[in-house]
Amino acid sequence: MLARTAASLYWIGRYVERAEFTSRLLEATIRFDALSSRPAGEAAWDSALAVAAADQGFDATGADRTAANVSRYLTLDPANPGSIRSCLDAARSNSKSVRTALSRDAWEAINRAWLGIRQATSGGNYATLALVETLRAEARGFEGALHRMLRNEAYFFLGLGAAIERADNTARLIDVKYHLLLPEGEEVGGAVDRDQWTTILHTVSANTAYRWLYRDQPKPWRVADLLILRRQMPRSLLASADEVVGLLTALAKLRGLQGEADRAARTRQATLANSTISTIFAGGLHEWLGCYIVENARIDRLVSTQFRFA
Repeated sequence: MLARTAASLYWIGRYVERAEFTSRLLEATIRFDALSSRPAGEAAWDSALAVAAADQGFDATGADRTAANVSRYLTLDPANPGSIRSCLDAARSNSKSVRTALSRDAWEAINRAWLGIRQATSGGNYATLALVETLRAEARGFEGALHRMLRNEAYFFLGLGAAIERADNTARLIDVKYHLLLPEGEEVGGAVDRDQWTTILHTVSANTAYRWLYRDQPKPWRVADLLILRRQMPRSLLASADEVVGLLTALAKLRGLQGEADRAARTRQATLANSTISTIFAGGLHEWLGCYIVENARIDRLVSTQFRFA
């Protein structure tokens, strides 16, 4: 497979995963804002920008941080490289260049999502529950199409991009909630705090999983344990690390060689597998997550170098 084809497939995986996560984040924020008092609702929109690493870009626009402005910036603004529209534009552009490497179902899912977001943009709308649910449905359609693809290089590169993006998204989500989201003056462990942790679980479709495993109201250390160290949880950091190692190993078997990306991914997997949530909290969750995000970005660069994307 040509390096530029592999790069396009890898970034399709990343862009579609990013678009789906942003739609989940928006849905959870819209619901939380509707149920909360103003300070908590405003903090939710601030946190949505922080999770998406879009707060500085939004502030540069000069717009007020209202629900309509923030949701539009994260969903439809072409000037925001992380907006759902920008991600789907990039995913579709990459898909056109590697059309023969994708299944028909995968291409149609991306194209339908792109057409839907373009129609919403032309209407001058901002994010609504109906729009984000439609976008999530198309992203799930792509994920289903991906699972039905032949297990070849194209499949492995698509999955690798998605797994690395998913790890970054989950880490940022936990970090922002733990440090930024609770409005000043609200009680830790109070009603607003519990609602916010429930919203975080909803963002990653983990409400039912949490109750199955812990049979209790959401508590910060248990939510962190679920989203960091539980292999049973597909969006956890350990599950994503396992997936990255598995996909790199599959590519190595096809190509007959391994590289620095394989070694870094296996080291991260072993470190996570030998960690406990108590040791992570003892050393500082924010500091630990910051190091994890940096390491995930390093693995992304190593993948790019190893497979000659640039």
